Amino acid sequence: MEYGLIGAKLGHSYSKIIHEAVCGYSYELHPLPTEEEAHAFMQAKAFKAINVTIPYKKLVIPYCDEVEPRAAAIGAVNTVVNRDGKLYGYNTDYTGFAYLARCHGVKFAGAVVLVLGTGGTHNTVTAVCQDAGAKQVLTASRTGKDGALTYEKAQQHPEINIIINTTPAGMYPNNGSCLLDLHAFPKLEAVLDCVYNPFRTELLLRAEELGVPAYCGFEMLVAQAVYAAEHFTGQKLPEAVIADTHRKLKRDLSNVAIIGMPGCGKSTIGRALAKTLGKTYVDLDEVIEKNTGMPIPDIFAREGEASFRKYESQAVAEISKQTRQVIACGGGVIKTPGNARTLRQNGPVLWVQRPVERLATGGRPLSTGLDALRKMEAERMPLYRAASDAAVDNTGRLENTVETAVQAFETTFDA
Repeated sequence: MEYGLIGAKLGHSYSKIIHEAVCGYSYELHPLPTEEEAHAFMQAKAFKAINVTIPYKKLVIPYCDEVEPRAAAIGAVNTVVNRDGKLYGYNTDYTGFAYLARCHGVKFAGAVVLVLGTGGTHNTVTAVCQDAGAKQVLTASRTGKDGALTYEKAQQHPEINIIINTTPAGMYPNNGSCLLDLHAFPKLEAVLDCVYNPFRTELLLRAEELGVPAYCGFEMLVAQAVYAAEHFTGQKLPEAVIADTHRKLKRDLSNVAIIGMPGCGKSTIGRALAKTLGKTYVDLDEVIEKNTGMPIPDIFAREGEASFRKYESQAVAEISKQTRQVIACGGGVIKTPGNARTLRQNGPVLWVQRPVERLATGGRPLSTGLDALRKMEAERMPLYRAASDAAVDNTGRLENTVETAVQAFETTFDA
């Protein structure tokens, strides 16, 4: 192996696509499930340069002939370069996290910061905060040991200005978990999450709902990879490469969820949009039918709407964890609290709009007539509006509607 990543579990790492997009060299994911395997790998030195992820950022340090002072102080190395048999250790997580904060204008100077977790990433972000002049850096953990607060006690500190998550809480495949109630922090100015999959963790979604700026770890991941690539190649890269690579890869990986009234054209638009964007088309109703073994009308007839909504939420949770999809949802998906937030984990939600008089009604259990549709629209309009990132008019030609949807999708990356 020339270039690559080592760690215990690498099945869902984005490092390969980031490095190959930035520099074009071949980059391998090399899982090492046990410490014995990790030690053997480092002893062999059979690589040009590697990145290191959990749980081996400390294990590799004794194998390095030289460790940069910052990495030594933090006690974690995530980049190792082999130069003529001598190993050099660096920590580009520090510069990656500092970039994330800097490019979004997050100011640590004079701030009270709460860092969730006590692992290696905690040490890295704490160093960034302290170096930037934070007034106080508090730590919270599940156990509250070694000077840390418990998560419950952390919520008794209303003076906190910035929260940074360095734990796996909310990370794929355990999407949806969150350690804090953000209502406990009236002075909260920003939330940063080092988790990069999904793009919006439950913590970030809760922050957004409160109007607090929230930033995803995927941008940090791209930044640290670019800085690592500089060590790999010995060449300085323009900082603009980070923003360009981040936007390109996030666009490629993101989902697009489509919501709207029954019969408004979500499926037709979804298929065309998926083809245009090069993504997989997923019909949520088809997923429900596959999971239950029953057609949608039969579920309503045999078990009622409440059971259908339960199956629908299960399908939303299942599908939204994946990436590179256009997801056409049923018209009532927004009726269940939490579905819209789940859909927004990995991409924007587009609301397809079409006059009630022009809605298709065939084979739709709840579309029983124009009066029923008008009542349904009045009830659901606020829910569609709250759930969506953008609206797409569907009263013209299909190609025009799809073009509008593409533009709406692209705009979400410029927000």
